[in-house]
Parts: sequence; structure tokens; C-alpha cells
Amino acid sequence: MSLESDFELAVERSKRLSAKPSNENLLKLYSLYKQATVGDVTGTRPGGFDFKSIAKYDAWATVKGTSKESAMKSYIELVNTLE
Repeated sequence: MSLESDFELAVERSKRLSAKPSNENLLKLYSLYKQATVGDVTGTRPGGFDFKSIAKYDAWATVKGTSKESAMKSYIELVNTLE
């Protein structure tokens, strides 16, 4: 299988985890998914009291510069540890 197909399978598996991941792991999944599918974070950091959007932006910013392939591999590994 290719890395892309393994990644897509991991995305599907992440939707069916037996237990809800911690907020920290949810943010890791989000940031790695966005890095793998979109690339580096863009735009300005949300402000005000939108804490969820701020946390997501900050998590994505932590993986800035990570290659698509590396983000996919890290996402797959994280899903494997959560199953």
C-alpha cells in the first residue's frame, strides 16, 4: 500500500476509536491531518475568546515546516497508539 492509502485508512480508523482521545491527542491528530492535507498554517492567529480555534491554530503551527509525508507517518503512528 502507498503512504497516501495508509493515511486515508488511518483517518477512517480515527473516526471509529473505541474511546475518545484526550484533548491533547485530538489537537495532535488535527494538526497532523491539516499539515498532511493542506500544508503549513496560514492566516492570522484567532483572537478574543475563541479558545477552541486558538488551540487548533497553535497546534497546527507547532508542526509548521513538517513535510506532507512526515505528517502522514506521524498521524498513522498516533492513530495506531490510540487503538
